Amino acid sequence: MSDQPAPLVPVLAVVGAGLIGGSFAAALRRVGQVGHVLGVGRTPAALQRARELGLIDEAVDLEQAAARADLILLATPIRAMGQVLQVLAPVLRQQTLITDAGSTKQDVAHMARTHLGPCSSQFIPGHPIAGSEVAGPEAADAMLFHGRKVVLTPFEETPGVRLHHLIRVWEACGARVQLMTPEMHDRALASVSHLPHFLSAAYMAQVVRSADADVRLNLAGTGFRDFTRIAAGSAEVWRDIFLSNRSALLGELDEFMLVLQQLRASLQDPSDPEALEALLEQAALARRFWGGRNPTE
Repeated sequence: MSDQPAPLVPVLAVVGAGLIGGSFAAALRRVGQVGHVLGVGRTPAALQRARELGLIDEAVDLEQAAARADLILLATPIRAMGQVLQVLAPVLRQQTLITDAGSTKQDVAHMARTHLGPCSSQFIPGHPIAGSEVAGPEAADAMLFHGRKVVLTPFEETPGVRLHHLIRVWEACGARVQLMTPEMHDRALASVSHLPHFLSAAYMAQVVRSADADVRLNLAGTGFRDFTRIAAGSAEVWRDIFLSNRSALLGELDEFMLVLQQLRASLQDPSDPEALEALLEQAALARRFWGGRNPTE
């Protein structure tokens, strides 16, 4: 008999073995905290590639994942999670824990209660604040979550032992776990994650629609590259995020428009350059003060 302790996750199932799901499996494998990894996905080719890269050990369907896994991570677009939960519900074992990696939490929590019913205590909504503009199994990185925050939004009825176990799993990946309500999460992420992507995409669209787009892009430097990097993210994923969190995002967009109008007014009135400088200095100081913290996605 082996003296090695059992891993935190004897059997893991990742529904979506791309950047997030693949990185989660790779992170746990790197520290020896996962036994067997099952992969569920929409395309056999992606699952085969995940196997070739060593991210998963076996490709299965949702029913097999529910019957065998100790922990299931849903790393799918938010729009698809309701259907996934609906399939899992009737075959889910009592000891199986489910979590997700979606960027919004109120919709996901509602889906879990709707489709899992009494089994919703087995679901803990989560969001790793880590990502990339690239996708697919090739983008998976065992160190993606190292030093990053993971937000968990457990239900009131979530058993403490299950929550503690999931915290240990994420900490094994190198992440720092923070607990909050779904409402608080969605308001905060609308500001610091969703609105930046929305604005980056809008700006990129404005540039490429211009008559001299080729000239502009040929002259673009590091500032343009940094500002537009996140616009290269998956359109499907970000469409679902924006629509899922549209109320909070619209509120943030309204507040942003007020600041933009203030900046525009300062620019229109050249007689008061100090007003424009004051706004720019406020932003510059705030950004410098924040600069030492770990970036979010």
